[in-house]
This record gives sequence, C-alpha cells and structure tokens, in this order.
Amino acid sequence: MVDEDLDVFDEKEETPAAFPLTAGRRRGYHRAAVDTFLEAARAAFEDGRDDFGAEDVRSASFPLVRHGYAIADVDAALGRVEDAFASRAREQAVRSMGVAGWVAKARKDAQSVLDHLARPAKHRFARTNRLAFGYRIGEVDHVADRISAFLRDGDALSVEQVRGAAFRMQRCGYREEQVDALLDATVEVMLAVR
Repeated sequence: MVDEDLDVFDEKEETPAAFPLTAGRRRGYHRAAVDTFLEAARAAFEDGRDDFGAEDVRSASFPLVRHGYAIADVDAALGRVEDAFASRAREQAVRSMGVAGWVAKARKDAQSVLDHLARPAKHRFARTNRLAFGYRIGEVDHVADRISAFLRDGDALSVEQVRGAAFRMQRCGYREEQVDALLDATVEVMLAVR
C-alpha cells in the first residue's frame, strides 16, 4: 500500500506534445531542446530583438532521441519561423536603405551565388580527402543547376525545396560546410525577394 502511494507522487504531469512523437525505434528531435529553442525564438521575435534571426533558426540543430518530436513536423514549423524572421528583416532593410537599396543588395547577393555556381560541374566546391566522406558530387551539382536556373532564368524552385535538399555521402565528395553555406545563402536570397 505504501509503495502504491509513492508511485502516485512520483508521476510527473507531462505537458502535451507540441508536435507528433516518433514511435518504436524511430528517432526524433529531443522535445525539451525544441521547446526551449522555439520559446527563445518566440521571445526574440515578440521583443523585436536583433540578436536572433532567420540565420539562427536555419542553423538550429537538436539531438535525436527515441520518442522525440517528428522531424518533418518540426522542420516545417522552423521553416515558418525562419520566414517570419526573414520577413521582418526585409521590412527593416527596406525602411533603412529604401526599396532601391534593398533591391540592389538582393541582386548583389543573388549574383554572388550565381558566380559561385558558374564554376564547372564537379569543381564547384572543395572536396574532402580520399579517406573522408562528403556530399555526393553529382547530387549537389544537380541542385546547383536548379538554383542557377532559378536565379538566372526564373525557373520554378521553392524555398522548401532548397531547405529540404539532402545528399548521400561519398568518399572525396564535396565539403559539407561549403555546400551548406551556399544553400543558406540561396535561402536568404529567396526569402529576401519573396
């Protein structure tokens, strides 16, 4: 009888999950890490702070655990949060530099991405050494061609497609950090002109 009473006091009241949870052996994002990050993002946005923005949201990462938040659902929410921060940054930039200055900056940033992607296929990014793995070259070049066509010719490409770009690994592949930086710069350009 005493043990049963103790069990009642040991139970913790769990807060409802903000996102669907993974089941079985599948892993998802650590719930507390996601909740803490999103609360900080909301506070920064509501307070109008400049020390937290779209780049912070884009670079957020969370530990993977069993029974965590479903990754796709959290990533979709993070995309919406990033969009909100980018929209606010765009409005602030237009107010401070005017529409013409803002358009000139967006064009300069887009041209910077295009210049990088104008390099020959298989030579657009630095490679890892033979013993290390990097992003699969052909897959990255395919995405790079789609980004170029979007920026140069106006071909269809969404921010979600760029955000969701994923690459398999290969020995002597493209360095991940360089590819990721270019994808981030592309997203910034796309959000700037949305």
